[in-house]
Amino acid sequence: MVKLDVSCIRHMSKDDFRVLTAVEMGMKNHDLVPVELITSIAQLRSGGINRIITTLHIYKLIAHDRSTYDGYRLTFAGYDVLALHVLFLRGHISAVGNKIGCGKESDIYIAQNSEGSSVVLKMHRLGRTCFRAVRQKRDYLKGRSKPNWLYLSRLSALKEFAFMKALYDKGYPTPTPIDHNRHIVCMSIVPGCPMYQLRSGSIDDPEEVFLECIDLIKRLANHGLIHCDFNEFNIMIHENPENSRNEVTLIDFPQMISVRHRNAKEMFERDVNCVVKFFTMKMKWEPPEELIPRFFVGSDTNRIDDDVRASGFTEEGYELGEEFLEQGMNDLEIGEVEGSDPESESEDKEGTILNDEDARKSIEKRAVRSAFEKNKIHSRKTGGSRNSQKKKFKGKVLRKGKDF
Repeated sequence: MVKLDVSCIRHMSKDDFRVLTAVEMGMKNHDLVPVELITSIAQLRSGGINRIITTLHIYKLIAHDRSTYDGYRLTFAGYDVLALHVLFLRGHISAVGNKIGCGKESDIYIAQNSEGSSVVLKMHRLGRTCFRAVRQKRDYLKGRSKPNWLYLSRLSALKEFAFMKALYDKGYPTPTPIDHNRHIVCMSIVPGCPMYQLRSGSIDDPEEVFLECIDLIKRLANHGLIHCDFNEFNIMIHENPENSRNEVTLIDFPQMISVRHRNAKEMFERDVNCVVKFFTMKMKWEPPEELIPRFFVGSDTNRIDDDVRASGFTEEGYELGEEFLEQGMNDLEIGEVEGSDPESESEDKEGTILNDEDARKSIEKRAVRSAFEKNKIHSRKTGGSRNSQKKKFKGKVLRKGKDF
Protein backbone atom coordinates (compact mmCIF):
# COMPACT_ATOMS: atom_id res chain seq x y z
CA MET A 1 0.00 0.00 0.00
CA VAL A 2 1.32 3.44 -0.99
CA LYS A 3 1.45 5.97 1.84
CA LEU A 4 0.78 9.52 0.70
CA ASP A 5 3.29 12.00 2.10
CA VAL A 6 3.19 15.43 0.49
CA SER A 7 5.34 17.21 3.07
CA CYS A 8 8.36 16.95 0.77
CA ILE A 9 6.71 19.20 -1.84
CA ARG A 10 7.30 22.33 0.23
CA HIS A 11 11.06 21.64 0.20
CA MET A 12 11.34 20.86 -3.54
CA SER A 13 12.66 23.37 -6.07
CA LYS A 14 11.93 23.77 -9.78
CA ASP A 15 15.02 21.74 -10.62
CA ASP A 16 13.78 18.90 -8.42
CA PHE A 17 10.50 18.75 -10.33
CA ARG A 18 12.43 19.05 -13.60
CA VAL A 19 14.54 15.98 -12.78
CA LEU A 20 11.52 14.05 -11.52
CA THR A 21 9.71 14.82 -14.78
CA ALA A 22 12.79 13.70 -16.71
CA VAL A 23 12.66 10.31 -14.99
CA GLU A 24 8.98 10.04 -15.93
CA MET A 25 9.70 10.87 -19.57
CA GLY A 26 12.56 8.41 -19.69
CA MET A 27 10.30 5.61 -18.46
CA LYS A 28 8.29 5.81 -21.69
CA ASN A 29 10.97 3.70 -23.38
CA HIS A 30 12.99 2.36 -20.44
CA ASP A 31 12.20 0.24 -17.42
CA LEU A 32 15.14 1.88 -15.67
CA VAL A 33 16.35 5.33 -16.69
CA PRO A 34 20.16 5.78 -16.66
CA VAL A 35 21.66 8.91 -15.14
CA GLU A 36 23.02 9.95 -18.54
CA LEU A 37 19.52 9.94 -20.04
CA ILE A 38 18.10 11.86 -17.06
CA THR A 39 20.81 14.48 -17.55
CA SER A 40 20.06 14.72 -21.28
CA ILE A 41 16.32 15.18 -20.73
CA ALA A 42 16.54 17.56 -17.78
CA GLN A 43 19.37 19.58 -19.39
CA LEU A 44 21.05 20.39 -16.09
CA ARG A 45 24.66 20.17 -14.98
CA SER A 46 25.73 16.62 -14.17
CA GLY A 47 26.94 17.56 -10.72
CA GLY A 48 23.61 19.16 -9.91
CA ILE A 49 21.78 16.14 -11.31
CA ASN A 50 23.53 13.75 -8.92
CA ARG A 51 22.68 15.91 -5.92
CA ILE A 52 19.02 16.19 -6.95
CA ILE A 53 18.76 12.45 -7.65
CA THR A 54 20.10 11.74 -4.17
CA THR A 55 17.51 14.07 -2.65
CA LEU A 56 14.65 12.49 -4.61
CA HIS A 57 15.84 9.04 -3.59
CA ILE A 58 15.83 10.08 0.08
CA TYR A 59 12.23 11.26 -0.31
CA LYS A 60 11.44 7.85 -1.94
CA LEU A 61 10.11 9.55 -5.05
CA ILE A 62 12.40 7.44 -7.23
CA ALA A 63 13.89 3.98 -6.73
CA HIS A 64 17.41 2.82 -7.57
CA ASP A 65 17.73 -0.57 -9.29
CA ARG A 66 20.78 -2.48 -10.54
CA SER A 67 19.12 -5.78 -11.43
CA THR A 68 19.67 -5.42 -15.20
CA TYR A 69 21.62 -2.17 -15.41
CA ASP A 70 22.19 0.89 -13.25
CA GLY A 71 19.19 3.20 -13.41
CA TYR A 72 16.24 4.80 -11.64
CA ARG A 73 12.50 4.39 -11.90
CA LEU A 74 9.61 6.55 -10.76
CA THR A 75 7.60 5.33 -7.76
CA PHE A 76 3.92 5.92 -7.03
CA ALA A 77 4.97 8.48 -4.42
CA GLY A 78 6.86 10.40 -7.10
CA TYR A 79 3.91 10.10 -9.46
CA ASP A 80 1.65 11.52 -6.71
CA VAL A 81 3.97 14.50 -6.21
CA LEU A 82 4.05 15.32 -9.93
CA ALA A 83 0.25 15.17 -10.31
CA LEU A 84 -0.45 17.10 -7.09
CA HIS A 85 2.05 19.79 -8.10
CA VAL A 86 0.22 20.36 -11.41
CA LEU A 87 -3.18 20.51 -9.71
CA PHE A 88 -1.72 22.99 -7.22
CA LEU A 89 -0.37 25.21 -10.02
CA ARG A 90 -3.79 25.14 -11.69
CA GLY A 91 -5.40 26.39 -8.46
CA HIS A 92 -7.59 23.35 -7.86
CA ILE A 93 -5.99 22.32 -4.55
CA SER A 94 -4.04 24.08 -1.83
CA ALA A 95 -3.89 21.34 0.84
CA VAL A 96 -4.35 17.59 1.04
CA GLY A 97 -6.14 15.95 3.97
CA ASN A 98 -6.83 12.44 5.20
CA LYS A 99 -7.80 9.34 3.30
CA ILE A 100 -11.58 8.86 3.24
CA GLY A 101 -11.84 5.73 1.12
CA CYS A 102 -9.87 2.85 -0.31
CA GLY A 103 -10.65 0.36 -3.04
CA LYS A 104 -8.93 -2.31 -5.08
CA GLU A 105 -8.00 0.22 -7.78
CA SER A 106 -7.74 3.58 -6.04
CA ASP A 107 -7.40 5.67 -2.88
CA ILE A 108 -9.73 8.58 -2.05
CA TYR A 109 -8.44 11.69 -0.26
CA ILE A 110 -10.11 14.87 0.90
CA ALA A 111 -8.45 18.11 -0.20
CA GLN A 112 -9.02 21.84 -0.07
CA ASN A 113 -8.91 24.35 -2.89
CA SER A 114 -7.68 27.93 -2.83
CA GLU A 115 -11.16 29.19 -1.90
CA GLY A 116 -11.35 26.99 1.18
CA SER A 117 -13.90 24.53 -0.25
CA SER A 118 -13.48 20.76 0.04
CA VAL A 119 -12.80 18.63 -3.02
CA VAL A 120 -12.11 14.94 -3.51
CA LEU A 121 -8.96 13.45 -5.05
CA LYS A 122 -9.23 9.95 -6.48
CA MET A 123 -5.77 8.44 -6.98
CA HIS A 124 -5.79 5.41 -9.23
CA ARG A 125 -3.29 2.77 -8.10
CA LEU A 126 -3.49 -0.22 -10.42
CA GLY A 127 -1.22 -3.13 -9.69
CA ARG A 128 -2.24 -4.05 -6.17
CA THR A 129 -2.12 -7.71 -5.25
CA CYS A 130 -5.91 -7.80 -4.83
CA PHE A 131 -6.46 -6.73 -8.46
CA ARG A 132 -3.56 -7.70 -10.71
CA ALA A 133 -5.74 -9.11 -13.51
CA VAL A 134 -6.47 -5.60 -14.78
CA ARG A 135 -4.87 -6.35 -18.16
CA GLN A 136 -7.45 -9.08 -18.73
CA LYS A 137 -10.45 -7.34 -17.12
CA ARG A 138 -9.90 -3.89 -18.62
CA ASP A 139 -9.20 -2.85 -22.20
CA TYR A 140 -6.92 0.08 -21.38
CA LEU A 141 -4.08 -1.22 -23.57
CA LYS A 142 -6.13 -1.91 -26.73
CA GLY A 143 -3.53 -4.26 -28.20
CA ARG A 144 -0.47 -2.25 -27.21
CA SER A 145 2.55 -3.70 -25.44
CA LYS A 146 2.52 -4.18 -21.69
CA PRO A 147 3.39 -0.91 -19.92
CA ASN A 148 4.06 -0.35 -16.23
CA TRP A 149 1.41 0.17 -13.60
CA LEU A 150 1.91 3.94 -13.56
CA TYR A 151 0.82 4.24 -17.17
CA LEU A 152 -2.14 1.92 -16.62
CA SER A 153 -3.23 4.05 -13.66
CA ARG A 154 -3.03 7.11 -15.88
CA LEU A 155 -5.24 5.49 -18.53
CA SER A 156 -7.75 4.45 -15.86
CA ALA A 157 -7.98 8.01 -14.50
CA LEU A 158 -8.36 9.45 -17.98
CA LYS A 159 -11.17 7.04 -18.76
CA GLU A 160 -12.97 7.77 -15.50
CA PHE A 161 -12.80 11.52 -16.02
CA ALA A 162 -14.13 11.17 -19.58
CA PHE A 163 -17.09 9.05 -18.44
CA MET A 164 -17.84 11.31 -15.49
CA LYS A 165 -17.79 14.48 -17.58
CA ALA A 166 -19.98 12.96 -20.31
CA LEU A 167 -22.56 11.73 -17.79
CA TYR A 168 -22.49 14.99 -15.83
CA ASP A 169 -23.17 16.97 -19.00
CA LYS A 170 -26.18 14.72 -19.68
CA GLY A 171 -27.65 15.49 -16.25
CA TYR A 172 -26.76 12.28 -14.42
CA PRO A 173 -26.35 12.44 -10.62
CA THR A 174 -22.55 12.22 -10.53
CA PRO A 175 -19.84 14.23 -8.75
CA THR A 176 -18.86 17.42 -10.54
CA PRO A 177 -15.69 16.72 -12.56
CA ILE A 178 -13.14 19.45 -11.92
CA ASP A 179 -9.86 18.35 -13.47
CA HIS A 180 -7.45 15.45 -13.80
CA ASN A 181 -3.71 15.02 -14.17
CA ARG A 182 -1.83 11.77 -14.65
CA HIS A 183 -3.50 9.22 -12.33
CA ILE A 184 -5.46 11.69 -10.14
CA VAL A 185 -9.05 12.80 -10.75
CA CYS A 186 -10.27 15.91 -8.93
CA MET A 187 -14.02 16.10 -8.32
CA SER A 188 -16.56 17.70 -6.02
CA ILE A 189 -17.41 16.10 -2.71
CA VAL A 190 -20.64 14.09 -2.63
CA PRO A 191 -22.98 14.36 0.39
CA GLY A 192 -24.28 11.29 2.16
CA CYS A 193 -22.73 7.85 2.49
CA PRO A 194 -22.41 4.66 0.40
CA MET A 195 -25.50 2.49 0.48
CA TYR A 196 -23.63 -0.46 1.96
CA GLN A 197 -23.22 1.54 5.21
CA LEU A 198 -26.97 1.73 5.75
CA ARG A 199 -28.45 -0.39 8.51
CA SER A 200 -30.77 -3.21 7.62
CA GLY A 201 -34.25 -1.93 6.79
CA SER A 202 -33.30 1.72 7.46
CA ILE A 203 -34.82 3.11 4.23
CA ASP A 204 -38.39 4.30 4.86
CA ASP A 205 -39.48 3.96 1.23
CA PRO A 206 -37.28 1.28 -0.38
CA GLU A 207 -39.40 1.11 -3.53
CA GLU A 208 -38.69 4.77 -4.32
CA VAL A 209 -34.93 4.32 -3.98
CA PHE A 210 -35.05 1.04 -5.93
CA LEU A 211 -36.89 2.67 -8.82
CA GLU A 212 -34.35 5.51 -8.82
CA CYS A 213 -31.48 3.02 -9.10
CA ILE A 214 -33.22 1.04 -11.84
CA ASP A 215 -33.98 4.25 -13.70
CA LEU A 216 -30.24 5.06 -13.71
CA ILE A 217 -29.43 1.65 -15.20
CA LYS A 218 -32.07 2.10 -17.89
CA ARG A 219 -30.96 5.65 -18.69
CA LEU A 220 -27.38 4.48 -19.08
CA ALA A 221 -28.47 1.70 -21.44
CA ASN A 222 -30.57 4.17 -23.41
CA HIS A 223 -27.41 6.27 -23.88
CA GLY A 224 -25.43 3.20 -24.94
CA LEU A 225 -23.58 2.47 -21.67
CA ILE A 226 -23.52 -0.20 -18.96
CA HIS A 227 -21.92 0.55 -15.61
CA CYS A 228 -20.67 -3.02 -14.94
CA ASP A 229 -20.22 -2.34 -11.20
CA PHE A 230 -23.59 -0.95 -10.19
CA ASN A 231 -23.93 -2.01 -6.55
CA GLU A 232 -24.27 -0.60 -3.04
CA PHE A 233 -20.55 0.20 -2.88
CA ASN A 234 -20.71 2.63 -5.84
CA ILE A 235 -24.01 4.34 -5.00
CA MET A 236 -24.05 7.29 -2.59
CA ILE A 237 -27.33 8.09 -0.86
CA HIS A 238 -28.39 11.21 1.02
CA GLU A 239 -31.58 12.93 2.08
CA ASN A 240 -32.52 16.10 0.25
CA PRO A 241 -33.41 18.70 2.92
CA GLU A 242 -35.77 20.54 0.56
CA ASN A 243 -38.20 17.67 -0.07
CA SER A 244 -37.00 15.07 2.48
CA ARG A 245 -36.49 12.52 -0.30
CA ASN A 246 -33.64 10.06 -0.59
CA GLU A 247 -31.44 10.81 -3.60
CA VAL A 248 -28.65 8.67 -5.03
CA THR A 249 -25.36 9.65 -6.69
CA LEU A 250 -23.42 7.35 -8.98
CA ILE A 251 -19.64 6.99 -8.64
CA ASP A 252 -16.79 4.84 -10.06
CA PHE A 253 -16.83 4.75 -13.87
CA PRO A 254 -13.64 3.38 -15.51
CA GLN A 255 -15.06 -0.12 -16.11
CA MET A 256 -18.11 1.02 -18.10
CA ILE A 257 -18.74 -0.65 -21.47
CA SER A 258 -20.93 -0.11 -24.51
CA VAL A 259 -24.26 -1.89 -25.04
CA ARG A 260 -22.67 -3.29 -28.22
CA HIS A 261 -20.05 -5.14 -26.21
CA ARG A 262 -20.15 -8.92 -26.53
CA ASN A 263 -20.80 -9.24 -22.76
CA ALA A 264 -23.25 -6.35 -22.52
CA LYS A 265 -26.31 -8.47 -21.73
CA GLU A 266 -24.48 -10.35 -18.99
CA MET A 267 -23.17 -7.14 -17.39
CA PHE A 268 -26.58 -5.46 -17.57
CA GLU A 269 -28.25 -8.38 -15.83
CA ARG A 270 -25.52 -8.48 -13.20
CA ASP A 271 -26.04 -4.79 -12.39
CA VAL A 272 -29.78 -5.32 -12.03
CA ASN A 273 -29.32 -8.44 -9.90
CA CYS A 274 -26.94 -6.58 -7.56
CA VAL A 275 -29.59 -3.94 -6.87
CA VAL A 276 -32.33 -6.54 -6.45
CA LYS A 277 -30.19 -8.60 -4.08
CA PHE A 278 -29.33 -5.57 -1.92
CA PHE A 279 -32.93 -4.52 -1.43
CA THR A 280 -34.07 -8.10 -0.88
CA MET A 281 -31.36 -9.14 1.59
CA LYS A 282 -30.60 -5.94 3.48
CA MET A 283 -33.60 -3.68 3.06
CA LYS A 284 -36.04 -6.60 3.58
CA TRP A 285 -38.09 -5.58 0.55
CA GLU A 286 -38.39 -7.85 -2.45
CA PRO A 287 -38.98 -6.00 -5.73
CA PRO A 288 -41.88 -7.33 -7.80
CA GLU A 289 -41.11 -9.01 -11.09
CA GLU A 290 -42.65 -6.26 -13.23
CA LEU A 291 -40.19 -3.68 -11.85
CA ILE A 292 -37.09 -5.67 -12.90
CA PRO A 293 -35.96 -4.53 -16.38
CA ARG A 294 -34.63 -6.69 -19.17
CA PHE A 295 -31.64 -5.94 -21.35
CA PHE A 296 -32.24 -3.62 -24.28
CA VAL A 297 -30.22 -1.51 -26.69
CA GLY A 298 -31.18 2.15 -26.76
CA SER A 299 -31.76 4.27 -29.82
CA ASP A 300 -28.90 5.59 -31.95
CA THR A 301 -29.63 9.16 -30.89
CA ASN A 302 -27.82 10.73 -27.93
CA ARG A 303 -25.30 7.88 -27.72
CA ILE A 304 -22.40 8.39 -25.30
CA ASP A 305 -20.47 5.17 -25.86
CA ASP A 306 -19.00 6.39 -29.18
CA ASP A 307 -18.09 9.81 -27.80
CA VAL A 308 -16.10 8.40 -24.87
CA ARG A 309 -14.85 5.34 -26.82
CA ALA A 310 -16.43 2.85 -24.46
CA SER A 311 -15.30 -0.73 -24.64
CA GLY A 312 -17.42 -2.66 -27.12
CA PHE A 313 -18.08 -3.33 -30.76
CA THR A 314 -18.60 -0.26 -32.90
CA GLU A 315 -20.09 -0.36 -36.37
CA GLU A 316 -16.60 -0.44 -37.86
CA GLY A 317 -15.62 -3.26 -35.53
CA TYR A 318 -18.72 -5.22 -36.47
CA GLU A 319 -17.85 -4.98 -40.16
CA LEU A 320 -14.29 -6.11 -39.45
CA GLY A 321 -15.68 -9.04 -37.48
CA GLU A 322 -17.81 -10.10 -40.39
CA GLU A 323 -14.74 -9.89 -42.68
CA PHE A 324 -12.77 -12.01 -40.19
CA LEU A 325 -15.39 -14.74 -40.16
CA GLU A 326 -15.77 -14.60 -43.92
CA GLN A 327 -11.99 -14.91 -44.36
CA GLY A 328 -12.00 -17.86 -41.97
CA MET A 329 -14.63 -19.59 -44.06
CA ASN A 330 -12.59 -19.08 -47.24
CA ASP A 331 -9.37 -20.35 -45.64
CA LEU A 332 -11.09 -23.47 -44.36
CA GLU A 333 -12.82 -24.09 -47.70
CA ILE A 334 -16.09 -24.67 -45.93
CA GLY A 335 -18.12 -23.52 -48.86
CA GLU A 336 -21.49 -21.88 -48.74
CA VAL A 337 -24.05 -23.32 -46.40
CA GLU A 338 -27.07 -24.86 -48.03
CA GLY A 339 -29.72 -22.26 -48.57
CA SER A 340 -27.72 -19.13 -49.36
CA ASP A 341 -30.63 -16.90 -48.42
CA PRO A 342 -29.45 -14.99 -45.30
CA GLU A 343 -32.93 -15.19 -43.81
CA SER A 344 -33.21 -18.94 -44.19
CA GLU A 345 -31.84 -21.48 -41.72
CA SER A 346 -29.02 -23.84 -42.60
CA GLU A 347 -28.45 -27.50 -41.89
CA ASP A 348 -25.22 -29.29 -41.06
CA LYS A 349 -24.10 -32.65 -42.38
CA GLU A 350 -26.29 -34.57 -39.93
CA GLY A 351 -29.34 -32.50 -40.77
CA THR A 352 -29.39 -30.50 -37.50
CA ILE A 353 -30.70 -26.96 -37.94
CA LEU A 354 -28.17 -24.32 -36.92
CA ASN A 355 -28.95 -20.71 -36.10
CA ASP A 356 -26.56 -17.80 -36.69
CA GLU A 357 -24.90 -18.13 -33.29
CA ASP A 358 -24.27 -21.85 -33.71
CA ALA A 359 -22.84 -21.27 -37.17
CA ARG A 360 -20.54 -18.57 -35.83
CA LYS A 361 -19.25 -20.85 -33.05
CA SER A 362 -18.74 -23.67 -35.54
CA ILE A 363 -16.68 -21.42 -37.78
CA GLU A 364 -14.56 -20.29 -34.83
CA LYS A 365 -13.90 -23.88 -33.76
CA ARG A 366 -12.84 -24.88 -37.28
CA ALA A 367 -10.63 -21.79 -37.57
CA VAL A 368 -8.88 -22.69 -34.33
CA ARG A 369 -8.42 -26.32 -35.38
CA SER A 370 -7.04 -25.33 -38.79
CA ALA A 371 -4.67 -22.72 -37.39
CA PHE A 372 -3.51 -25.13 -34.70
CA GLU A 373 -2.66 -27.82 -37.21
CA LYS A 374 -1.06 -25.31 -39.56
CA ASN A 375 1.33 -23.95 -36.92
CA LYS A 376 2.03 -27.44 -35.49
CA ILE A 377 2.25 -26.52 -31.85
CA HIS A 378 3.61 -29.52 -29.94
CA SER A 379 4.14 -30.08 -26.25
CA ARG A 380 7.84 -30.83 -26.65
CA LYS A 381 8.44 -27.20 -27.75
CA THR A 382 6.44 -25.24 -25.22
CA GLY A 383 5.70 -27.76 -22.49
CA GLY A 384 2.39 -29.25 -21.38
CA SER A 385 0.03 -31.64 -23.07
CA ARG A 386 -1.29 -31.24 -26.60
CA ASN A 387 -4.77 -30.41 -25.32
CA SER A 388 -3.47 -27.67 -23.01
CA GLN A 389 -1.47 -26.15 -25.86
CA LYS A 390 -4.55 -26.23 -28.06
CA LYS A 391 -6.53 -24.36 -25.41
CA LYS A 392 -3.83 -21.70 -25.14
CA PHE A 393 -3.71 -21.32 -28.92
CA LYS A 394 -7.48 -21.09 -29.09
CA GLY A 395 -7.40 -18.06 -26.83
CA LYS A 396 -4.83 -16.38 -29.05
CA VAL A 397 -6.80 -16.99 -32.25
CA LEU A 398 -10.16 -15.91 -30.92
CA ARG A 399 -8.66 -12.82 -29.31
CA LYS A 400 -8.17 -11.45 -32.81
CA GLY A 401 -11.88 -11.29 -33.28
CA LYS A 402 -12.57 -9.92 -29.81
CA ASP A 403 -11.15 -6.40 -30.10
CA PHE A 404 -11.07 -5.37 -33.76
